[in-house]
Amino acid sequence: MSGGSGMLYALDLLRTLRPLPVETHLIVTGGAKQVIPTELSETLHDLEGLADVVHKDRDLGAPVASGSFRAAGMVIVPCSAGTLAKVAQGLTDNLVSRAAHVTLKERRPLVLVVREAPFSRPMLQNMLLAHDAGAAVLPASPGFYHRPQTIGELVATVTARALDLLGVDNDHAPRWKEGA
Repeated sequence: MSGGSGMLYALDLLRTLRPLPVETHLIVTGGAKQVIPTELSETLHDLEGLADVVHKDRDLGAPVASGSFRAAGMVIVPCSAGTLAKVAQGLTDNLVSRAAHVTLKERRPLVLVVREAPFSRPMLQNMLLAHDAGAAVLPASPGFYHRPQTIGELVATVTARALDLLGVDNDHAPRWKEGA
């Protein structure tokens, strides 16, 4: 989790992954720690309780910082403009950006859930650079074809897409023309 707005997306992803047979590792940047109380009624402690393993963002020696660590992929949600820039430019000054760098170099799926809009030219350029490096840029832009009635239903569409991009089977949100 980085410091952009959109903590509800991170919460939904953690809740969705919890019952699945995957091990989740959570890294929360300092910026995210500042945004969490503004956007969620849940605390940092609550979020950490949804993950199997929690890493400190300054711990560049954490297992997820190594290519030998077995991981199916990584999602940065929300992905702030600053974190996007770090990923795009290969800067590894914290554990989130280092783990993202390792994910890309190992050719594993990396999903960047960008929520800030409108996109500035540098953001668009960084999105393209991140894409060219192998990341999937997923704007937190929910679908409406299933006629959502709640914010949770909107958020679920983005979570389902992130899981799809990781290759995690899910039925978290309706699919286009599902059942038709």
